[in-house]
Amino acid sequence: MKFGALQRRVKRCEQVMAVRLGETQDSWDMLSQAWRRGWSPLRIVVVGLASGFVVGKLEVPGKVNGARWLQMVGSVSNLFASAQAAFATAMAAQAAAEADDAGEAADDAEQAAAQAATATTAPAAAPRPTPAPAAAPAVDPVGPRPAEAATELSER
Repeated sequence: MKFGALQRRVKRCEQVMAVRLGETQDSWDMLSQAWRRGWSPLRIVVVGLASGFVVGKLEVPGKVNGARWLQMVGSVSNLFASAQAAFATAMAAQAAAEADDAGEAADDAEQAAAQAATATTAPAAAPRPTPAPAAAPAVDPVGPRPAEAATELSER
């Protein structure tokens, strides 16, 4: 294959991937909404009672007791909570990167507009001093803890 044909093929595959990524995100959003709507308080109580009954009937004396089941459920819920916090942290980092990119693009556009304005003014005009950039806030090198990243109320 020629190089141009390979480039077109890659571009077409990238476009297909972008469309499929959007479709997947839409499907995931619909699934998560349906999942959340499906878990009403009554259903949660019924599932808890049913699972407690099944665990009680299947319990082998001496092998697994109620305390171990509670410990396992607590561990699994902590696993899901930490995964959700990690996902929220990653999304926050991505949003921050996009905001930085947008800020840089705005700065570039502002500088280009200022240069265009000075080019159209009289050559005898003195150049305007550019304001010094504001000091950047101190960045926490450790980053937010998972619980802080998972909440919108974090003040960091």
